[in-house]
Order: sequence, then structure tokens, then C-alpha cells
Amino acid sequence: MTQNSDQIARAFSPRLTMKTGQDARAFVFLLLPGFSLMAFSSAIEPLRMANRMSGQVLYTWRIISPNGEYIHASNGIKMMVDDGLSDLDRNQTIIVIGSINIAEVSTKPVLQWLRKGMTIGSLCAATYTLAAAGLINNMPVIHWENREALIEDFPDLDITKTLYTINTKRYTCAGGTAAADMMLRLVSDEHGSELANDIADQLIYTTLRTDKDDQRLSVPTRMGVRHHKLANVIKMMEDNLEAPLSPSDLAQKVGMSTRQLERLFSRYLNRSPKRYYLGIRLQKARLLLLQTDMSVINVALACGFASPSHFSKCYRSFFNTTPYRECGNPEAITK
Repeated sequence: MTQNSDQIARAFSPRLTMKTGQDARAFVFLLLPGFSLMAFSSAIEPLRMANRMSGQVLYTWRIISPNGEYIHASNGIKMMVDDGLSDLDRNQTIIVIGSINIAEVSTKPVLQWLRKGMTIGSLCAATYTLAAAGLINNMPVIHWENREALIEDFPDLDITKTLYTINTKRYTCAGGTAAADMMLRLVSDEHGSELANDIADQLIYTTLRTDKDDQRLSVPTRMGVRHHKLANVIKMMEDNLEAPLSPSDLAQKVGMSTRQLERLFSRYLNRSPKRYYLGIRLQKARLLLLQTDMSVINVALACGFASPSHFSKCYRSFFNTTPYRECGNPEAITK
């Protein structure tokens, strides 16, 4: 067992004065197998710094795993925990942290335990876990890489592309460093912006992002290309994967000829629009195969392929393996 947060706080800041249990906000971090260490660290460090900078124990925390035993992060690091799925205090805030294989690690015991909680948040892919438990229905946030899987399995959810959401009893966050933005917002709401800014300064966090900021870099920044029309075409490609647009349609929408569009892609991206578009669709397909239990046929249709055979041929050419082997299920064609 590890030291609890009060002991750790006193060890590193001996002059801290303990507040009453009613004043200090208690967090329970539930780490799921393969959790994101970056998201966990980004969430817990602002709490530690809030205690240190304020000179009081404003926040306490416990770290738990589904079975109460140590757990590995997605990078292989082994994390010791304080407990398993024990009884909850109604005043505790649960933060679930996941990453890879989120559907697989969202087990029935975990879902049943979460349904007992009052205030619950998720980091990175763990929004999927909250959705599976039936605990969210109001514009959740999930890491962009897991967004398509959430849409496919929970089509009624209106999923946003922002960094985080904060509601009365539900928090969802894209993970990564966005977890720090969300926690700093909580600190600011509860103890003032001055303390939150001081914490950000200590963490060398130069830009505080809000719940209105997008998760991903703009297309020009991501691609290293500052051509307005090219960026618009790529954005249209990303927004139309299930029913791909033709090169002529894309060209017409940005006011150029198909030949001009071909030259633009060749100059800046060293490939044709058709080849680039195919790559985006296959990347989505790979995420769906790895993160959901969708059949290969349904994945093919979701990514704009008319037949499984054509999809399989393209997939093998792009990834040097078949979609059936990728998902580890030879029967996935009809599942």
C-alpha cells in the first residue's frame, strides 16, 4: 500500500495545516489497465501544488485499481495503489483514467461500482467507461483517437471535440495535458484564479486552455502547410469518411479544377488527393478494429468502402496486414 495524500503532503510540505474533512475535497483516482500516465500525472499534480501553494490541505486523494493490486500504465510503468473497488463516501469525486483497450477493461464490476458514485469524471479514453455505465448523456469529451469508437458504440451521444467539460456531477476530459487544464479550472472555481495561476506558473504552464478550446491542432499546423484551400480540402476529407467525396467535388467546393487540386497535393504532400483520402479512411478503420467489436464489414462501411474485399486489399497494402488479423478475430467478418 502507498502513503495516502495527507501523509505525502505533510512529508513534502511540513508546514501544511490540516483542514477539516468537510473542507478538503477528496478525489479517488481509478486507474484502469493500460491507463495514460500522462493524463494521471497532469490531473494529480495541480492538486498537490494547490496544497503546497495554499499552505493548506485543500485536496486529498486515493489511488485505486479494479482488483486492488498494482497496475501497469500504457507505457509499462507499474503503479502501486491504495485499494480496490471499496465502499464510497458520497462526498468523494471519482476520476476514471483509461487509454488503450478501453472497451475490454470496462468490466462489469467496474461499471457496477461506478454507478454507486455521485460525482464522477473521466480522463482520456475512460469517457467510454462512463458511457458504458450509462452515466453520461450531455456532450461528453473523449480523446480524439477514441472518438470514432465512442460514436459507433453510443450513437446517441453528442460528443464534442473540446478539451474538457465540467458539469455539476460529471467531468469528462480528453486526457494528456488537458487534464491539467481541467484541474486548474476546478481549483480556480473553488479557490480563486490567483491560486490557479500560481500553480500554472510553478508547473511552467504558460497557456491556460478552456473548455472551449479544441483538442487537436489546426490542419495547417498539423500538416505544416499554410495553404488555405489545401487545409479546407483536408478538413472536408476528415469530416466525410463514411461517404467520401470525389476529387472533383472537393476541387469544386474550394473553387479550383481537379487538375489544380492534384498539383496542390503533389506539391505539398507528395501524393494524390485520392491516396491521401484513402490513408485517412484506413487510419479510422484501424482505430475501429482495435477499439470496438465491430465486424470487418461494418468497419468497411463506416469508412466508405463498398465491399470487404476491396477494404481488405487496401488495408493490407497500407498496413501490411489484414483487418481480420488486426482485430485478432478471424470470425470478425460476420460478428
